[in-house]
Amino acid sequence: MRSGGKISAAIGVLTDVLERHQPVKTAMRDWGKSARYAGSKDRAWVSGLVLDALRRKNSIGYRMGEDSPRALVLGALGFAWGWDIAQIEAAMDDEHAPEALTAAERERLVGAPDPAAPAHVQGDFPEWMTPMMARVFGADAVEEVQAMAMRADVDLRVNTLKVDAEKAAFPLKSADAEPSRLLHNAFHIPAKDPSKREASLESIPAYSKGWVEVQDAGSQIAAAAANAQPGEQVLDYCSGGGGKTIALAAQMKGKGQIFAYDIDGKRLSALIPRLKRSGATNVQLVHPSEAVQLDTLTGLMDCVFVDAPCTGTGTWRRRPDSKWRIKQGQLEKRMAEQTQILASASAFVKPGGRLVFATCSFLMEEGEDRVEEFLAAHPEFTEEDAAAAAAASGLLTDEGANVVQRFRMPAGSVRLTPRRAGTDGFFFAVLRRAGADA
Repeated sequence: MRSGGKISAAIGVLTDVLERHQPVKTAMRDWGKSARYAGSKDRAWVSGLVLDALRRKNSIGYRMGEDSPRALVLGALGFAWGWDIAQIEAAMDDEHAPEALTAAERERLVGAPDPAAPAHVQGDFPEWMTPMMARVFGADAVEEVQAMAMRADVDLRVNTLKVDAEKAAFPLKSADAEPSRLLHNAFHIPAKDPSKREASLESIPAYSKGWVEVQDAGSQIAAAAANAQPGEQVLDYCSGGGGKTIALAAQMKGKGQIFAYDIDGKRLSALIPRLKRSGATNVQLVHPSEAVQLDTLTGLMDCVFVDAPCTGTGTWRRRPDSKWRIKQGQLEKRMAEQTQILASASAFVKPGGRLVFATCSFLMEEGEDRVEEFLAAHPEFTEEDAAAAAAASGLLTDEGANVVQRFRMPAGSVRLTPRRAGTDGFFFAVLRRAGADA
């Protein structure tokens, strides 16, 4: 496909996302079915342009004078991809391109950004969230959220149940992977040019062998804060797809027991092939239909890990369409769920055991507020230093330990962001139950 045809396709896909409220993956899949002539590179090009238009929807719309799909796609070419006006006009001359640029579009595309634009425009976030951004980030709010409008890197966790980092390094060279600066048993793949196709990790033998798992560095650090030890009894209370379950199994060197529970039985069942590939043998699935089995764990767990359902604001780099769908009511619903989940999960922590609470969100409403509320209602728990817990796992490099310590909150919790740590947005806290010696 030539550039003009791909620009037309991007406008069509973005129209489905914004006007028909389809997720990007669904809209891209539907377009791909109708455009069998499009190769993998063409699809990557179109997808990359759509995602970048969504990442910077507010700022592009502001500069273009409107936020129609056409304006957003053209603005993404100019402002995100760095195309000059001549390059855009040349593409618009292609046979399957959209209509030629108007005089107003030409003028907008060569204009400079407005330094006096409102914070939600410069930072590309929903306007109603302005007070929340100011609360959590203060004067750095715009810069913090601008970093969430960039393309995300890819992080890999080495599965030490099967291989060490040194052995995993060689087969990962084909994916341009480099050792993580934050974690010992991890690799980092810098984000590619948005118009180019990402390497398929599934095609790398190291992945199919279960040597590595795709897991953001922030998620790996949050799992490290559990500091799960061989022989312990651990409950992953909201295991979902099981990324942290498998990470905890590696921490425990396959010894002890991990119980993986999720309210969604289908998501829990999807963990089975991942467990087989990982080689983890100390994981037991607790299906939501088997509530009696879960009840037998009450008060017996050394560690309960709660990666709670949240708004997912910390993943805006990867799922930029989600930030334009989030509403105040959704946030309030998630907060209520987090309160209930924390209270329920705490019942499984034994005396002297620990409760780790994490969310892939940077909002205080889904972080410190929920921890403070929980501690007020459960005086038998106290908050500990989550940065120290993560460092004590031995999984962090010296730089990683310094980063986590630098962004430790006064009460002990940690908040990581793309700007601060180069990770997704993550919050995690470690809470200890009184009783036996820790």
